[in-house]
Amino acid sequence: MPAALVVASNRGPVAYSLGDDGVVHARRGGGGLVSAVGSLAADAGTVWVCAALGPGDRQAARTAPQGRLDTADTGGLAVRMLDIEETTFHRAYNAIANSTLWFVHHLLYDTPRRPAFDALFAREWQAYVDYNSAFADALAAEAAPGARVLIQDYHLSLAPRLLRERRADLAIAHFSHTPWAPPEYYELLPDEVGASVLLGILGADHAGFLGRRWADAFLACAARLPGVSVDGDSVVCAGHRTRIGVHALGVDGPALLARAAAPDAAARRDALLARTAGRQILLRIDRTELSKNIVRGLAAYRELLRLHPEWLGRVVHLVYAYPSRHDLPEYREYTADVQRLAQRIEDEFARPDWTPLVLEVSDDYPRSLAAYRIADVLVVNPIRDGMNLVAKEGPVLSDHGVALVLSRAAGAAEELADDALLVNPFDVSATAAAMDAALRMSAADRSERTGRLAAAATAMPPAAWLAAQIKALDDRGSA
Repeated sequence: MPAALVVASNRGPVAYSLGDDGVVHARRGGGGLVSAVGSLAADAGTVWVCAALGPGDRQAARTAPQGRLDTADTGGLAVRMLDIEETTFHRAYNAIANSTLWFVHHLLYDTPRRPAFDALFAREWQAYVDYNSAFADALAAEAAPGARVLIQDYHLSLAPRLLRERRADLAIAHFSHTPWAPPEYYELLPDEVGASVLLGILGADHAGFLGRRWADAFLACAARLPGVSVDGDSVVCAGHRTRIGVHALGVDGPALLARAAAPDAAARRDALLARTAGRQILLRIDRTELSKNIVRGLAAYRELLRLHPEWLGRVVHLVYAYPSRHDLPEYREYTADVQRLAQRIEDEFARPDWTPLVLEVSDDYPRSLAAYRIADVLVVNPIRDGMNLVAKEGPVLSDHGVALVLSRAAGAAEELADDALLVNPFDVSATAAAMDAALRMSAADRSERTGRLAAAATAMPPAAWLAAQIKALDDRGSA
């Protein structure tokens, strides 16, 4: 049955793995989008369209009628998983989405060497067009007349316009979970490609961003397109109006607290307290991803210990750097850099009765929740981040108050700046000084700041965040 609300994203709410017996096993995903869509699905007649990401997903999609997954696997959500041809998916996802658009929006290119757009790139770009076209076809087939369609993120930048060409009756929204590059950097992209991405999103009726600065950067880029006019938060292109909105995603406080109190997380909390033996805890939790700036964060900790030897033996840095995109060589190299610097810190400062740094690279969500509860200082120093929910989760879960050292380039800084210690993510010495100040912060100051940080972090939980976008889409004809 056609759906009144259709959601599209590269990753869906369930992932499948292949067992040794060849049988697929489902594992439900988490995160803000899953909980947000789940809160609306029962009332809205919702379908979620996603891509098969690996062999298990592909087998599940191929054996499901029209790719419609068993709702027993999806927690009751109606999910259509697209089995996009594997080479097309790889080129669209790895070469364009993650190695081009992600790099542009996070300002990650080593510009003396990269990028260089050649004939190989043209082939990869065509795969990205094909990937977005496959989504547009599926969305057009799933949507009821006049339905609302919510398209997520940089993987699907072209899909809004492609869908509008197929179904002009639909109300279409696109949401960017990443930053948006300023015009001077965005124009690293080939002219036709840069224009296509902008025009793709301008095919939507509503385009949402996590922060004001990302929305403003998009508007500045759009204003440079021929024939496009920008008026405040409204863009008109070929007679079609796209309204721009800012929707700052927060966390679901009650759900997060309940999960952190579960037995597995509670047991890990006890183990961490025993391991750190009453010392102050400096915590970071990140994917090992280039924009997260883990190496400079470790360098700042090393400088802290060098300049302030009074902390030797009195602080432990817990570094949870979980694997990310290891099929890309840049990420494998970065992970190795993190491990090498961590080892150097260990070699320089460790003594028989004290381990200065504990690096964990295996993903363990209950351990992360436990660490949030007991941390004295949380370090979040990305080069650039659309939001960064780690900065919000930490204060919500803190048992006794946590000082937040936060990069001014994180989207979360727009909401949390007043009660965080803001740093320039490139300034190692300033970050070390902020770590020192955070460790010295009084318990009363830390507690008061944490209360305000937690209130800001939970102001827009996922369900309200998604509902606000739907309301903005429904209100597009007014004002």
